[in-house]
Amino acid sequence: MSTAVVVGSGPNGLAAAVHLARNGVNVDVFEAADEIGGGTRSGELTLPGLIHDHCSAFHPMGAGSPYLATLDLERYGLRWRHPKIDAAHPLDGEPAALLYRSLETTAAGLGVDGPRWQRALSDLAAGFDDLASDLMRPVLNVPRHPVRLAMFGPRALLPATVAARWFRTRRGRALFGGVAAHAYTRLDRPATSAVGLMIAAAGHRYGWPVAEGGSGAIARALAAQLADHGGKIHTGVHVRSLADVPDADTVLLDVAPDAALRIVGDAVPSRVVKAYGKFRHAPGAFKVDFAIDGPIPWTDPECGRAGTVHLGGDFDEITRSERDVTLGRLPERPFVLLGQQYVADPSRSEGGVNPVYAYAHVPAGYTGDATEAIVGQIERFAPGFRDTIVATAVRGPSGLAQDNPNQVGGDIIGGSNSGLQVVFRPRMALNPYSIGVPGVYLCSASTPPGAGAHGMCGHNAAESALRHLRRKGRL
Repeated sequence: MSTAVVVGSGPNGLAAAVHLARNGVNVDVFEAADEIGGGTRSGELTLPGLIHDHCSAFHPMGAGSPYLATLDLERYGLRWRHPKIDAAHPLDGEPAALLYRSLETTAAGLGVDGPRWQRALSDLAAGFDDLASDLMRPVLNVPRHPVRLAMFGPRALLPATVAARWFRTRRGRALFGGVAAHAYTRLDRPATSAVGLMIAAAGHRYGWPVAEGGSGAIARALAAQLADHGGKIHTGVHVRSLADVPDADTVLLDVAPDAALRIVGDAVPSRVVKAYGKFRHAPGAFKVDFAIDGPIPWTDPECGRAGTVHLGGDFDEITRSERDVTLGRLPERPFVLLGQQYVADPSRSEGGVNPVYAYAHVPAGYTGDATEAIVGQIERFAPGFRDTIVATAVRGPSGLAQDNPNQVGGDIIGGSNSGLQVVFRPRMALNPYSIGVPGVYLCSASTPPGAGAHGMCGHNAAESALRHLRRKGRL
């Protein structure tokens, strides 16, 4: 039987391991931490009984993943739970803009921008599965659905600042700006519309669900399926070089590019070393988890029904704050993503005390304390929030990187989405998963299609590994 080693048990490492095991490969996964999951972990970060997500929290791309859909993870305990409203975007002095799974309901709440929202997203939502089958693999491939891809391309290549001109109202532009800000880069650059359009389209197709019991349920379900196929996971094992793992026919690395270079060492060709040396990480996150007594006292009560709340003001404010972050400055009012996972999944709360998840976009490696800036953004739209706080857990960029070494400088998306790197990551190559050493592949979120608990980076890298094993006659 052919053998494989996977280093790292994030969703991509586990997805890669499952795909190999289902194809008859004997798989061992090695994880440095004492628990599996990487970005899909959850636990009691503030008070006993309250379940917080460590990183990945809302899963439109997970629910819409072409690969995860084939795994029947519900049989292994994964349950998606949906809030009544997927996302809310409060504004000063007027009702919040609301994003529903229903495209029609979303449009109905946007007034004159409703028809524009439908024109921008209806075909993308209806054809999301076809789009995902092309966009969630390397760009340098023959498209399976060229017409649909051609229809998406002109919109995707626009800077978000240009695409925002489709909308005429503050609410329409703000709602688009909130989803575009998930690109984690300045919004006046080409192709910054792509991430927002795909996340919104995925939401209109599958919603923005959470995993019941915490995002760790995704990792547990993958691990259970891996065990069913004979795979083994070893925790607490620090892999600093390939000498730290057993010899195997193929090795997959769910790590950042610089870590891959350290692990593989001098065997990596100079062209790949040079390319990885140019790989750029995204700005950082500054995360605060709150335990609060009761619900958040939103000025607009509809925000209390939303799983995700984007706190960034109007589109122009979001544009300014994202530009400041990329220039190395903490904005006075940073963009904050707030999670009320308990709205969809009450099992995360305890005795009327609720867990709240929030992070601000900050410069890479930011060493200051953004806690008050985050609280200020929440207070801006929910006066009295401060008085509900029972406990907090704070992690800045260095703490996030210590908790998960893949989050270099607080980068929680596996690399910058600016410039050509948004489509060619971690380097421009026909097989971006190969690191130039036969049988060794990179499978982290630094490879296509990037961030999200969709497992597609791992699946795609595992496909490369399977082709290698077949060529060598090992399958």
